[in-house]
Amino acid sequence: MKVAIVGAGLAGLSAAYALRERGVSDVSVFERREGPGLETSYANGALLHPSLVEPWNSPGVFGELLRNLGNEDAPALLRPHALPSLLGWGLRFVRESARARYLANTLANLALARYSVAQMPALRAAGVDYSHHATGSLMLLRDGASLQAAQDWARALAPAGRRFERWSVEQAVALEPALAPVAGDLAGALFNPEDERGDAYGFCLGLARLLTQGGVALHYGCDVRELRWRQGCVTGLIDGQGRSHDCDAVVLAAASHSPALARPLGLRLPVRPAKGYSLTLKPPPTTPLPRIALGDATLHVAVVPVGEDRLRIAGTAEFTGHDLSLNPARIDNLKRLLARIYPEVLRNTPESAMTPWTGLRPMVPDGVPLIGPTRVPGLYLNTGHGHLGWTQATGSGCLLADLMTGKEPQIEPTRYAPARFRL
Repeated sequence: MKVAIVGAGLAGLSAAYALRERGVSDVSVFERREGPGLETSYANGALLHPSLVEPWNSPGVFGELLRNLGNEDAPALLRPHALPSLLGWGLRFVRESARARYLANTLANLALARYSVAQMPALRAAGVDYSHHATGSLMLLRDGASLQAAQDWARALAPAGRRFERWSVEQAVALEPALAPVAGDLAGALFNPEDERGDAYGFCLGLARLLTQGGVALHYGCDVRELRWRQGCVTGLIDGQGRSHDCDAVVLAAASHSPALARPLGLRLPVRPAKGYSLTLKPPPTTPLPRIALGDATLHVAVVPVGEDRLRIAGTAEFTGHDLSLNPARIDNLKRLLARIYPEVLRNTPESAMTPWTGLRPMVPDGVPLIGPTRVPGLYLNTGHGHLGWTQATGSGCLLADLMTGKEPQIEPTRYAPARFRL
């Protein structure tokens, strides 16, 4: 089987590796950028987090979006100009926020996340270095009611493998002394022992090197213009220079750019871009770097050490189409949020040591990725992971590769199948 994969981010590279490991000898990856992992995978939250797999459309999300129209500090912000592209998609997004559906979608994400993280040791053993630290994470809660609600929710997911410990403020500060200045603002925390941290971009670079050594062809600066098909079957693709590339199967792993390629084949992928921001700081050596990854349930952000000398704060979702411009107001919001968690780090880090970034997370209305074959023979999907791109990347690649090669999947595939949207 000759396979072409569109996209050299976390999803595409992981699929390529899994296919190669399952004996597919002819795999090519086509990437429009000049190297791997330069778009949504580049500066994400740097956290592998089976602890935080809930879709963004929690119960009550519709009212929250309406209340926050125009509020630049809102965790989730809907831009009015994006409404036309979200009409049908948005109705499904709201419908999936019903509590029973939300729970089912969370459980699907949890299963895939835990399966995915379990694949990472083998990749590290194979030589992929991404500044990995298996230190767990803390979820901070700022009032007693929120702490109890978070514990109750985590306990409800425990039968599916969700592990957690309820910690006092004193325990949290003992683990992370940098929290001492804001200890009085906290009610407690949940410690998540399965979470890990690292550099997702470094992971992409390491995996790309491993793929090249294994004979996978990586074509950079090669934009895919269209998919070629004949008699209802995909037969190849055409790049931006008009060159034709034959193959037996195409995997769309191009995040929120995937729908444009699928549309001429009669498939309307329910994937929309959700703009996320991050800010990476390199504090001076005199300012100790926090030691553990953490999230703040009230502020809706994650703050994660990256490598040995950087700190990344990531969060917010902005529905604004494919606009990739850096909005200074959203970056300023991240700084204000960081000041409520690590005020001394922010105060001691000069602006010149802060790097803002934005990327488009590919969102499916039910919050669960699209993995598997479509109704067009030869066309497969591996996209729609939203904020779980790195957390679910390796597991998604394994699931897809099993489906493509006829092997028995190690995880139930139905919940992630494109067929649930009649694709």
